[in-house]
Amino acid sequence: MANILIIGSSSGIGLSLSKSLIAGGHRVFGTFLKTEITHQGFEKIQQLDVLGDALDLSFVPDVLDGVAYCPGAILLKPFSRIKPADFSADYQLQFLGAVKVLQACLPKLKNSQSPSIVLFSTVAAQTGFNFHSLVSSSKGAVEGLTRALAAEFAPKIRVNCIAPSIVDTPLAGSLLGSEEKKEANAQRHPLKKIGNSEDIANMAEFLLSEKSSWITGQVLHADGGISRLKV
Repeated sequence: MANILIIGSSSGIGLSLSKSLIAGGHRVFGTFLKTEITHQGFEKIQQLDVLGDALDLSFVPDVLDGVAYCPGAILLKPFSRIKPADFSADYQLQFLGAVKVLQACLPKLKNSQSPSIVLFSTVAAQTGFNFHSLVSSSKGAVEGLTRALAAEFAPKIRVNCIAPSIVDTPLAGSLLGSEEKKEANAQRHPLKKIGNSEDIANMAEFLLSEKSSWITGQVLHADGGISRLKV
């Protein structure tokens, strides 16, 4: 039984990951911003604004075996219509929020026998897509942070990152708001389907577990083949 902190566990990937970990008998500590968590089985639940100046993580035990940082945003616009403030806001959420959480959790992770950190990027960070300059920039920073921290924290703490393509979650609702949109996005992928939150949660659960004990510093793609294949 492991102590796992899921930042952003009220919906989407964070909720699916939390449910799976709870079902596996782990002690899950969840956070939410606006959407309250109604799923049963969490060890503790705390409202948390990662953009705040001070993060109160006192509800997390002194021994922490894993952290997954799940908050995200998808704002797709032509580069000419994106204001510098938009880049700053996205960077604050996607990158600096993760930095603040990990710095706050680091002493507790060091108390674990085999701690693991899971971050999230996007397929667009390594594969260029139209109108993705905002999310690609901040998630590119997350991928760089993943490799740097994996080197710095080795051999004690493993750090890995998952880079999905579009996933059917509330976050992508505007992009997948109809069956026509879902089918069009599915056809862009070699596997001819879009992912769901469980697809990504399964990989995150693996990376948080002892089954991935020889994996660190990796950016793993769960993207229906779109980043590597042309069919």
